[in-house]
Amino acid sequence: MAPARTETDLSFLLDHTSHVLRTRLAAALAEIGLTTRMHCVLVHAIEEERTQIQLAELGDMDKTTMVVTVDALEKAGYAERRPSSVDRRARIIAVTDAGAEIARRSQEIVDGVHRAALGSLPEDEREVLVRALNRLAAGHLATPADGAQQARRARERK
Repeated sequence: MAPARTETDLSFLLDHTSHVLRTRLAAALAEIGLTTRMHCVLVHAIEEERTQIQLAELGDMDKTTMVVTVDALEKAGYAERRPSSVDRRARIIAVTDAGAEIARRSQEIVDGVHRAALGSLPEDEREVLVRALNRLAAGHLATPADGAQQARRARERK
């Protein structure tokens, strides 16, 4: 006999909605030839001069995935690897003019997917949900627990 639940399965609710949201983002971005990782790299590289390592950390990507992502962006003409203006030993990911335009379009798409998700809720619940999730992300659920078996870390918002 299974034990009775005494609390709402918050893990399922957050995992499921996050997974579905990611699939919708991926499908929408694919329409303009981008992946969510490509979008992530472009928008963070536009913000300020960042190295490939810094961008990989922001996007929660391992080195191999980051290299493949930047290679795809370079092949599409959206980004270039260049020497840093502050440290000539470091290489940064610079966004081209075409990359800046596709990043603008991809951000509109991402914003639209987020708007649609929130728009599916009654207006009085939207702000409450966002405020509650921000409070959890900055408070009680801000820091992962240490343990022998670590769960995959979610992307950090920067």
